[in-house]
Amino acid sequence: MDAKDHLHTNRLIETSSPYLLQHAHNPVDWYPWGEEALAKAQRENKLLLISIGYAACHWCHVMEHESFEDTAVAAIMNKYFVPIKVDREERPDVDQIYMNAALLTTGRGGWPLNAFALPDGKPFFAGTYFPKDQWVRVLEYFADLQANRPEELQKNAAKLTEGLQQMEYTELVEAPSEFTLAQATQAFESTVSKIDMRKGGLDRAPKFPMPAIHEFLLDYHYYTQNEQALAAVKVTLDEMAMGGIYDQIGGGFARYSTDAIWKVPHFEKMLYDNGQLVSLYAQAFQLTQDPYYEEIVRETLTFIERELTDENGGFYSSLDADSEGEEGKFYVWSAKEIEELLGKDAAVFSAYYNVEKNGNWEGSNILFITETKEKVAQMYGISVSDLEKVMEKGKKVLLAARAHRIRPGLDDKVLTSWNALMLKGYIDAYKALGDRAYLETALKNADFLVRNQLQSDGSLYRNFKDGTSAISAFADDYSLVIEAFVALYQATFDVQWLEKAEQLMEYALAHFYDASTGTFFYTSDLDDPLVSRTRELSDNVIPGSNSSFTKGLFLLGTYLYKQNYIDKSTQLLSNAMPNLAKEASFFASYGSVLLHYVYPPYEVAIVGDNYEELRKEMDLKFIPRMFLLGGHEEGKLELLQQKKVPGETYIYVCQDKACKLPVKKVADALKQIE
Repeated sequence: MDAKDHLHTNRLIETSSPYLLQHAHNPVDWYPWGEEALAKAQRENKLLLISIGYAACHWCHVMEHESFEDTAVAAIMNKYFVPIKVDREERPDVDQIYMNAALLTTGRGGWPLNAFALPDGKPFFAGTYFPKDQWVRVLEYFADLQANRPEELQKNAAKLTEGLQQMEYTELVEAPSEFTLAQATQAFESTVSKIDMRKGGLDRAPKFPMPAIHEFLLDYHYYTQNEQALAAVKVTLDEMAMGGIYDQIGGGFARYSTDAIWKVPHFEKMLYDNGQLVSLYAQAFQLTQDPYYEEIVRETLTFIERELTDENGGFYSSLDADSEGEEGKFYVWSAKEIEELLGKDAAVFSAYYNVEKNGNWEGSNILFITETKEKVAQMYGISVSDLEKVMEKGKKVLLAARAHRIRPGLDDKVLTSWNALMLKGYIDAYKALGDRAYLETALKNADFLVRNQLQSDGSLYRNFKDGTSAISAFADDYSLVIEAFVALYQATFDVQWLEKAEQLMEYALAHFYDASTGTFFYTSDLDDPLVSRTRELSDNVIPGSNSSFTKGLFLLGTYLYKQNYIDKSTQLLSNAMPNLAKEASFFASYGSVLLHYVYPPYEVAIVGDNYEELRKEMDLKFIPRMFLLGGHEEGKLELLQQKKVPGETYIYVCQDKACKLPVKKVADALKQIE
């Protein structure tokens, strides 16, 4: 439908964000975030109404339908405010400021996020979802204050802005003479105390996948052989994979579970979750060789290839929770549908996936697993292999049938940091499973990022849509791409990826680094300033940019012999240590770096014609202490010099610039590491 066929069209029609375009035909006179909207507010002395969400957000759609599509509500918004729509995924810098404002004013956050601000952008109030009648009262209340008591708004804005700036305050913490195992153990105990050891994940509801926590626990188990650490990971991975949060038919994970048992998901599927979870399940497979983890990795990557991959190599952002106006409709089933599709196999299939005649959720069925294959097979007097054949056939039939349903909306913008997480997921899957196709996909994505997002001066773009990149990247774009490119070097021994990672790091240090605190700001010093210049110090569902830089600086400093990188990593870790001791579950990525200081890594060089075969064999093991490097020749890296022996391929296990006797077999190298 052309724009002229709509009753209303606003300025969002000129944007590329799928979320903004969803609102392009609202009667609200939306502006995208930018100079035009801010100038209008100041020129006309109007308040800013900043509404923030994302394409896959269910309650964002609800509020749009109830309020933003209502002409009477829109008339109030247009008369008294300058309404601005923000895609939080494109502009996380703007989102963070007004999310912090919501946390300070109401004690809670979430999306949709609706903030009210003075014409200069300073917020005086922020909240989340409002039903229509309440929303109208809020609009009228602030419109009246602006007309009759503007000094109250200015006073609130000044107080709130001061609070925002205090939230960003951080101190330079003196680095200790050494980091200790006792500190790592304290972080472990702080973390594991919050794990639900019966159903996995943090002991709360709703439950979000938090991969950084479980990567730290895997690392801690590797170094200490602590069985509770491994048990906490396994129960989480098992219960998530069996739960409704995992798409049992099509693969891939939803954003979170609304309950404490992973049964009922919030059905949106985000690229960032699936990228990190592929890495986590791949690493767990390396350690345990549990075939279930391999199955989850392969099914999830099949989902990514089928539904979130652009033909040019980029990965799309998300799939909506809703289809046909209902949350989860695309994914749920009636017992009757399954009976008609599967015939004689329906009873066994339904028993395995907990299908009930009247539905197990709001009259429909979410597919999830609670019993072992052995028990269900025994119930029906069949072998486990026969049960697996029924399940596999049934999943294919239901997937084919589901393909004819109206699909959830696709957010097909490409975000640099999220692509970096998925890129690393493919690399970790390749290392764990040895499937060359995964490496080819990773290389195609890395090439996409270099061609479209990386500029000649070392800067990055944040977004890509319809052939265009328009927004300057943020700190997490740099830090996560650096991590991914180092991982790509480790999987290929192609030194260009270390060189590009170094180029990005140098740019980040020049434009994001704050030497006075030893931390990175979230925005570049070249970006237009906002009310407050934020920093991500903690982890959440995605590792924070400062913890990611802590890891990236340590990795690059080790590979490139750059002591200044190691020193900056040390300072970042030192700054995080008080929080890591108290609230480790939100600083877990720092815990993984802490273990590198407690147990210095081995630099394992493989040089010679047979390097690739030996590298692939070593990668099958979970060894976080091992930093691989090498190639056919000695190449550029200092640690590789004088290690080429004509006609031979040797493995050199080195630590702190000293190497053990070279060996030819992986088993012998592993003995030297262990």
